[in-house]
Formats: sequence, C-alpha cells, structure tokens
Amino acid sequence: MFVGDSLGLNQWQSLTCLLHTATPQDPYISQRVAAISTFSFPTYGVSIMFLRNAFLVDIVNEEDMRVLKLNSIGNGRIWKGYDVLIFDTWHWWLLTGRKQPWDYVQDNNITRKDMNRTVAYKKALRTWARWVNLNVDPAKTKVFFQGVSPDHVDSRDWADPTAKTCRGETWPILSTEYPGGSPSPQDVLKRVLRSVAKKVHLLDITGLSQLRKDGHPSAFGYGGHRGNDCTHWCLPGVPDTWNELLFATLIQT
Repeated sequence: MFVGDSLGLNQWQSLTCLLHTATPQDPYISQRVAAISTFSFPTYGVSIMFLRNAFLVDIVNEEDMRVLKLNSIGNGRIWKGYDVLIFDTWHWWLLTGRKQPWDYVQDNNITRKDMNRTVAYKKALRTWARWVNLNVDPAKTKVFFQGVSPDHVDSRDWADPTAKTCRGETWPILSTEYPGGSPSPQDVLKRVLRSVAKKVHLLDITGLSQLRKDGHPSAFGYGGHRGNDCTHWCLPGVPDTWNELLFATLIQT
C-alpha cells in the first residue's frame, strides 16, 4: 500500500503500468472505494493500493473548523496488515490560502492558526515514527519512505538564467550534482528516520529526480489549460526509476 499525496499517486500509477506491461495478457481489476484506489491481478492474488493522505497525521473537523493534529495518527488503523507500506509527505505542507486543507494546527494541547511549516512537518514525522515503532512487525511488513520529490519551479535552483521554470525543458541536468543542493525537508526526513527503532528503508529519490528538470508535465499538465505543472512527473518517466529502486530493495531484503 502507498500512503501519501499526489507524488505517491504518481509512483503507484507508474508501478501499476509497469506490472500490467509485464503481464499484458493477465486480467486486472482497477477500482476506487472511498479514499483507497486498488489495482489487482487475480491470477497472482496481488493487489497494489494507494491511500490518499497528504499529511499522514490526522485532520479532524471540530466545531466547523478543520484541525491538523500533529500528534494524532488515528487513520493509521487503515495501514495495518499489509506486506509493504510506502509513505510520502511534504508537497502539501507549504500550501496556503484556499488550497490549505486545514484551518488550525494543534501541537499537543496548543492550537495555533499557523506555525513554521518545516517544524510542523518534523513533528508530524515524529508522530508517524512512533506509530511505526508501536504497530509494525518487521517480520510481516516492509516499510519504505519516499524521499522528498523535488519541483522545478525556479530555474535559479539549477543555475540557468535563460529559463524560468520547467516549461520548455527537454534535457536533464548533465551533472551528478544539483546546483540548488539538497532540500531542507529531505534532511529533516533523514534525521527522523534515524530515530525509528523498526527497520524503515529510505527510497532516496531526491537527488536523481532533481536532475530531471525535463520530467514534468509542464504546460501539458492540468488538461493543458490551467497552469504550468513543475511538481508532478510524466508517466512513464521519473517514477519508473523510483519503482526500479523499490524493486531492487525488495528483492534484497
């Protein structure tokens, strides 16, 4: 099961396409029930699921207000019992205004209108880490966390004064180093993962994805008329590589 935001959805879609391509004659079932999308191969008794949960921690309606609870992860009951769990979160933590899906943030007994988003992200990750320590049996479930998926909305990050965004980019960065360096939330994630007592595999896709400034839907995203998508990834493309890494790790553990 994949649990996360639309970047996790990107990876889930890529994996279902790769598996179907490998066995094109086998029947499959694709369905969505509530927040869970499932792609199944009845011949093999295999199902790959995606659960939309952009923050991992809970958002609760209280007195007509949406409260992001950094210390609550009650929705984790849905994650139990799977052979493999792949988590991701970060993309939604910086959203503001109408796109922000909560009205208040609660940290223990303190409720605020807002707070530093990177700090909130770290606290939520620590709550997730506690859930893993209390609920995961490593003998039955392998746990992965997708590294921060980078965007390419500002060409200064890859030191190109002739561009503005990913729009029109047709080549990757021909280097092994990304000029903009590692994003700070990736460093936060790595520190939290080191504190988890249970085995968690970091799917470290950040650096290699930073080099693919050409890999986004760009002006062809959102139906081609609603803006410039430099956050999500074209399929097939970058998420296929993420799944190659996932497969390689699975067969080695």
